Amino acid sequence: MAHLSEAIQLGIIIVLVLYFYNKLIRNTASEKLVRGILGLVLLWGISFGCSRFHLDLIGGFLHWVALFLSISLIVVFQPELRKFIALMGNIQGWRKLFSGNKNLRARDTSSLDAIVSAVEYMSGKHTGALIVFPSSLDESVIERKGVMVDAKITNELLLTIFFNKTPLHDGAVIVENNRIAYAGAILPLSQNNLNWKYGTRHRAALGLSEVSSAVVLVVSEESGDISIAEKGKITKYDDLKKLRAKLEKTMKI
Repeated sequence: MAHLSEAIQLGIIIVLVLYFYNKLIRNTASEKLVRGILGLVLLWGISFGCSRFHLDLIGGFLHWVALFLSISLIVVFQPELRKFIALMGNIQGWRKLFSGNKNLRARDTSSLDAIVSAVEYMSGKHTGALIVFPSSLDESVIERKGVMVDAKITNELLLTIFFNKTPLHDGAVIVENNRIAYAGAILPLSQNNLNWKYGTRHRAALGLSEVSSAVVLVVSEESGDISIAEKGKITKYDDLKKLRAKLEKTMKI
């Protein structure tokens, strides 16, 4: 009976770890760090298990290996460790985790309408644009947020920000709670080899999507193509209806 109780508790712990990993860690800059920690926990568990079953030589060997790797992890993953600590301290993200985003956003399509309208216009005029829809847990991987705006999303404001004579047009707009939170943001660039047709905006969009769960919309200045970067992949959208549906899902409208 005691063994059954321990098995049930272990199962609950595993389910909770997987749940929090999927909700908080997956597709963020801290994912590799957390995988390393979980691997170390497993290694420590095996070493103690070996000692319990009197496999002292194997247990002792695994104990010293786990100790060495634990120290190495702290040294090698220092930047990721800082981001992980910042991620765990993000109160707004924890609220969203448990509230399910039900009451955080009012059902209002005006922001969505403005984005689709502005993107359609900029695509026709070959005006480059970069719009980020981040999870609140992604803030630590954005290199510089730029200028705080905190304004309602309108077609006119987006066109003004991305007009090529304004000082903020080369950076990204960050959308939070269906408002323009920041403009002129600097994103981490992807280090992968991209197709020659992709410029700096696409590399920045892809770079952020590789280290976070953010969804990044890109309008190409050269071709006018509209694309979305997500989970390390870029998808081109020729159909505005499909683009609208994707953004509606992203903005949870």
